[in-house]
Amino acid sequence: MKKIVLTSLILGFFISLFAETLPPVTVYKSKYCGCCGEWVKHMEKNGFKVTVVETEALNEVKIKYNVPAPLASCHTAIIGNFIVEGHTPASSIKHFLNDAPKDAIGLAVPGMPLGSPGMEQGNMKQPYDVLAFDKQGNTVVFEKF
Repeated sequence: MKKIVLTSLILGFFISLFAETLPPVTVYKSKYCGCCGEWVKHMEKNGFKVTVVETEALNEVKIKYNVPAPLASCHTAIIGNFIVEGHTPASSIKHFLNDAPKDAIGLAVPGMPLGSPGMEQGNMKQPYDVLAFDKQGNTVVFEKF
């Protein structure tokens, strides 16, 4: 019995050593927005530790972090040194954190496409792009859904 417990403890230690280390997330959102809350849950289910800042001054947040106006959505998140706008999937964020395009400062899913994280509506899904963007507002398609 002692051998099993010791083996489990050692295995748990090594698993935690190699577990994915994700930067903390700060998301700015309106307290009245339910879909933003669902996106926060999506991020937490995918291993991110999220701090929510409720504000009605979202435009000021977007200006402060240089979110290009055409990419704006209902919430803005700061993840490490990057900006994430809108209902961007956690899988895209993880991919971006490991392999961001040169000069990219963030990711965005403009608008609120049905089927994106937090915008689920049963089987209804719209195709959408996850865009990487730079300080000048230039974009490139990072992933397609």
